[in-house]
Amino acid sequence: MLSYTVMYQKAQEGGFTAFVPALSGCHTQGETFEETESNVREAIELYIESITADNKEIPNESTVLQSTIQIQYPLAI
Repeated sequence: MLSYTVMYQKAQEGGFTAFVPALSGCHTQGETFEETESNVREAIELYIESITADNKEIPNESTVLQSTIQIQYPLAI
């Protein structure tokens, strides 16, 4: 069983985007959260199939850190 962190973000134009930090370039989108979740599962499976077909090592999940940065706005110049 493989397990990966998935980051979801609400898209400005509607729907959601998702990406997998441990799998470079593995991202997708959907109209609803449920569709996006299904799409990212499929994207992960296709990513794993692709790299194993190329005889590459399957990436392990590494520690993913998340933080919030606050800045003063308007910017003081």
